[in-house]
Amino acid sequence: MSVNAIPVTAAVPVNYNVTFPEAQAHYVNIEMNLTGLHQQEIDVKMPVWTPGSYLIREFGKNVEGFVASSNGTTLTTYKTDKNTWRVVNGAYTNIKISYRVYCFEISVRTSFVDAAHGFLSTSGLFMYPVGMLDLPSQIHIEPYKNWTTVSTSLEHVNGNQFTLSAPNYDILFDSPIEVGTQDVFDFDVDGVHYQVAMVNGGNYNKEDLKRDFTKVVQEEVAVFGENPNKRYVFIVHNYTKGGGGLEHLSSTVLGASRDNYATRGGYENFLALAAHEHFHVWNVKRLRPIALGPFDYDKENYTTNLWIAEGFTSYYQDIIIRRTHLYPVDDYLARLANNITTVTNQPGAKIESLNDASFNAWIKLYRPNENSTNSTISYYSKGGIVAMMLDLMIINNTKGEKSLDDVMRYMYNEYYKIKNRGYTDAEFKTALEKFAGKNLDDFYNKYIYGVADLDCNKYLAYAGYKLTDDNAGKTTITLGATVVKANGKYIVTAVARNSAAWIDGINVNDELAAIDGLLLTNEPDKVLALKKPGDKVVITAVRDGIVKNLPVTLLKSNLVKYHIEDIGIPSEANIVVRKKWLKL
Repeated sequence: MSVNAIPVTAAVPVNYNVTFPEAQAHYVNIEMNLTGLHQQEIDVKMPVWTPGSYLIREFGKNVEGFVASSNGTTLTTYKTDKNTWRVVNGAYTNIKISYRVYCFEISVRTSFVDAAHGFLSTSGLFMYPVGMLDLPSQIHIEPYKNWTTVSTSLEHVNGNQFTLSAPNYDILFDSPIEVGTQDVFDFDVDGVHYQVAMVNGGNYNKEDLKRDFTKVVQEEVAVFGENPNKRYVFIVHNYTKGGGGLEHLSSTVLGASRDNYATRGGYENFLALAAHEHFHVWNVKRLRPIALGPFDYDKENYTTNLWIAEGFTSYYQDIIIRRTHLYPVDDYLARLANNITTVTNQPGAKIESLNDASFNAWIKLYRPNENSTNSTISYYSKGGIVAMMLDLMIINNTKGEKSLDDVMRYMYNEYYKIKNRGYTDAEFKTALEKFAGKNLDDFYNKYIYGVADLDCNKYLAYAGYKLTDDNAGKTTITLGATVVKANGKYIVTAVARNSAAWIDGINVNDELAAIDGLLLTNEPDKVLALKKPGDKVVITAVRDGIVKNLPVTLLKSNLVKYHIEDIGIPSEANIVVRKKWLKL
């Protein structure tokens, strides 16, 4: 029988003690206690990634001082691969494993510890016995110095906030823990208890957040017909400049800018982020692509459906805020137009399909380089536009009776609640066709598997709207190089595909020193502002200490800048679609 197949048996099979003897140096100490062993060797693993963030992060790189003992006897240990440690316990049935983890990466998906607080991203901290992901565990936390509060969706044991329990490792790895002196406030929405843990202060207004979070939650519950949680936790990390979020089954971690709550734009952005991550309660955490659960924590878990999992969620984050009426219609349409502008202007939209962007997330989205805008597209942004197109299609085809909401609710009930599994690509497409009342092969071939330009006007027209390009008719020239000023020098950080810089050989990391012999004292595009398409200039660039004079033929900028406006007087059919779509 294999080592991995032999069970651990005990009333509480795995116990962890978490301490912070050197929090100021960014360390957390983990003690893992296993009881009731029957085998002579046992392997324990550290996950290499965290669900929701599709990148192999190699959490084992932060582990130090791995030792194992039993009854005071030190046991032999050694690594069998990058994230697996083997303990030779012989006849010992109870063992204690100790190790330290360095935690000094600020993000919503990685642990961070200092003297002020500890954010414990559990998948990068807790090892598990190989082959035993279904084991329950208890975690006892000994807080550092003046830390007083624990915020997590894990259950408290006997009412003690510093002792937590997880029914299995999938739940443990999906339940981050915040320990410190965070500001905590609560509210209830239709019988579900919500907690908000604000870390590092900020100019937020608690009553405003309670009121507006309540509206967001109610609108999202209305999409799916139920809230599957009894308790939910928002952990918010406030920084001078922060952002990002990561969804979990019954909680989320948000990054925010602590001084932005008092501005309209800043507050709306924060609400949209919260709406996005909370929408994942259903879309991804329960209604999910079939590849995303049960998880393999050792390697990539590939899916071609992140354009649904994240793209649809990106669409809903803003339409949900619109439905609460916290966004005026003009604000919502402006956000939508900005997203369409961004995707249209990205050269990679003509190179990488949504299907491929989803599959390639592990090696591309989370590992961008200077050429990424030329070769990739975000399944968040483009997926959100595709969701808008499908929503308007369904509303129009059903004369306002149905919408994308009905697809999401149907899929949630059919695959999460009834079949208790994820969906395949074909199954989601079939559901879209069911509510659109038409075959979507052509739509998929163009926009999901292909790289055709998004015909947004066709779908916006159903609601009586159209895109207008503010740059239409302009003959603005552009070099096509993104330039930053560093130490008084103009350095190229990106070159746009098919631009003048691309065609005529300007490279990333070039220092642009002169144009037609005149030293640059301003950004190149500003210096060239009076030139016309077709004009020729000589750009002097310094590349690795070598001066190069590059003849460049200037080209017209092809960048768009969209806004959304009425086509004219909306028809009765337009009004029906518009009312359903924008909740007028």
